[in-house]
Amino acid sequence: MKRVRCPKCDNYITFDETQYEAGQSLVFQCHECGKQFGIRIGVSKLRQTQKEESASLASDPSSLTSEYGSIVVIENVFHYKQVLPLKMGDNTIGRYQKANPITTPIETVDPSVDLLHCIINVSRDKHGKLRYTLRDANSNTGTFVDNTEISPRERRIIEDGTLFTIGATSILLQLTPDEQEDSGSKRV
Repeated sequence: MKRVRCPKCDNYITFDETQYEAGQSLVFQCHECGKQFGIRIGVSKLRQTQKEESASLASDPSSLTSEYGSIVVIENVFHYKQVLPLKMGDNTIGRYQKANPITTPIETVDPSVDLLHCIINVSRDKHGKLRYTLRDANSNTGTFVDNTEISPRERRIIEDGTLFTIGATSILLQLTPDEQEDSGSKRV
């Protein structure tokens, strides 16, 4: 099954792609807003570009040095599992919505996740190791680490494997393999 997103209201429409041939055009009508739009079945140019990038990463592993770990959004009734990369500096986390300027959007229908819910700051400590600091962004439902709410002005240092919750969404911090070795963390 494939999902396409309505360009007007961002609603997902699911269809069985095995019923169609490559190059065939399909027209959809969104049941939420009534917008009609078309797609063409086949290999997208974006997918080909992603394959080329993956091949170049495999041939040049040094290009991975710009990665600073990721957050893993654990699947629940509101959304699918998502792995979102982090960058150096502030990573603003919240619910995806068109034109929302956050840097780490979560595609979810969870109403308890704000458009800007929390922030993870990635920086280096005096020894050069990566440091992850979590803070709430004045959200309506709060940000929780180990079932304890982070107060509005609190900054909480989190490490590889830390589980935190925003609304009804659980998120896991996952470091890159190099950082896991440097910090002495062991994954199970």
